[in-house]
Amino acid sequence: MSTWEATGVGSHPGEDHLEAIKVVFGEVPGLPYLPELPARGVGADMVGRTAGLLIDLPVEVQPSGWRLSDRPGRDHQRAVDHLRRDLDGLEEIAHDYTGPLKLQVCGPWTLAGTIELKFGDKMLSDAGAVRDLTASLAQGVAEHCAEVRRRLPGVTEIVLQLDEPGLPGVLAGTVPTASGFGRLAAVEEWRVEESLRLFDDPVVHCCAPRVPLALLRRAGVRGVSLDAALLGRRSDDALGELFEAGMLLFMGVVPGTDTRLSGPGMVARPAVELWRRLGFAPDRLASQVVLTPACGLAGASPAYARAALAACHKAAQVLRDDPGEG
Repeated sequence: MSTWEATGVGSHPGEDHLEAIKVVFGEVPGLPYLPELPARGVGADMVGRTAGLLIDLPVEVQPSGWRLSDRPGRDHQRAVDHLRRDLDGLEEIAHDYTGPLKLQVCGPWTLAGTIELKFGDKMLSDAGAVRDLTASLAQGVAEHCAEVRRRLPGVTEIVLQLDEPGLPGVLAGTVPTASGFGRLAAVEEWRVEESLRLFDDPVVHCCAPRVPLALLRRAGVRGVSLDAALLGRRSDDALGELFEAGMLLFMGVVPGTDTRLSGPGMVARPAVELWRRLGFAPDRLASQVVLTPACGLAGASPAYARAALAACHKAAQVLRDDPGEG
């Protein structure tokens, strides 16, 4: 069970990676993470950043977006350089840190629905290409985690987050073809379950509607990260089964863009009300629910990004100290 209380989803505004890392470690010390700064441009975006981790699958940017290429080029190198700079900053600021650390990467199905083959449609259109992509990603992510452990020997565990905003569309058959005139065929659920088992106990983040909770539970992932505003009572049964299986819910309880933030009790309320509806013992709430912003903070102001993380941390203390309130 978790004692992490609160964390962020991943992305931050601006281009100052050192400041973003300081904010993270200051505001969500229970489960800090390596922030992503997509405003820096090509290779700092979610897809490009993760594509830089792929083994033997170089990519480049075309007018239509990311595409496989014959050899690593300038775009691939930009992604690698951004990540190396971030890891250098992480090592500088958190060299004496002891505790868990979260790392985010784009999941295989969102990647496959975004990256194009060299001469054809998106990788999602080719089951063999998706298998190759997933295996390459799993190997690259394992090497990435190992490098972080070498750089930060005080890290007690790495919490791997797979960002899968595209997963509901992959399952529903609504991902557009590269031309934009058609839709790619829906992917069978068993293929998704099989692919997720290649990763080490991940948390799957999806801030889109229709998060496939039952599928993720069957796949045996560690937890699910989602936007609480998209949860209705229709999700209660699936969430109850998720909690009964011992899984974690990373619950997005504050908006990802600037707004006026409520007090800790109001921020914590969606988690408290959900827990009450499901009928679980209050003292289990803080061990299975981690509070986060609803999605990444890339579209927020720097001041709001800091305040949103602080609000999640303060609300998590309500879950821990007074789980019957909210």
